[in-house]
Amino acid sequence: MAIEASEAPSPPSHPASHFNLQRHFYVAVDRLQFKMATLVDLLGVAGRRSSLPMVVCCSSRDELDAVCSAVSNLPYIFLTSLYSDLAEADRALVLDKFRQATMNWNQNISAQPGEDSEVGKDKQKSHMVVVTDACLPFLACGESAISARVLINYELPTKKEIYMRRMATCLAADGIVINMVVGGEVVTLKSVEESSSLVIAEMPINISEIL
Repeated sequence: MAIEASEAPSPPSHPASHFNLQRHFYVAVDRLQFKMATLVDLLGVAGRRSSLPMVVCCSSRDELDAVCSAVSNLPYIFLTSLYSDLAEADRALVLDKFRQATMNWNQNISAQPGEDSEVGKDKQKSHMVVVTDACLPFLACGESAISARVLINYELPTKKEIYMRRMATCLAADGIVINMVVGGEVVTLKSVEESSSLVIAEMPINISEIL
């Protein structure tokens, strides 16, 4: 699927009614070998939004490593990851930095048109965390959720419970979920949609329409 954008606009100012309204989309990928290229195309548009906080969820460490390798050279994305053998102090640092990124994003969308904010180059980049299901924030252990504006399910969860946990731990109240679906995974997507009482629409070709 081609990903297009008319231009990279400034973060929008949403009306109050927009909050507490999460939206769900899917991107259909013809073949598995095109999946990573589609993700990079997607990030080539979304990732250029200043300070945009994003989470990419994977089911396995191998896929996490593959995503990090593919995205690491994109100069407009500040990339971090959460994996099982990450030291506790490093994990806390990754989560703290991402929460700061969400604060920067919220300040941007709250700013009046024409206002200038003095931020460093790293803060102007979008901020992305790649995480496996085993390493999502542990709410039961006292970790706070991270409120990403965009949650990308690079690997579609097969169970509703995993889909909902990703949302509960990683997605802002007004966030956007983008599910990457290959071939027969459409059946799995429909099952998650029906069992969760969600509406998962096809993502517009121009992704700027939903950001």
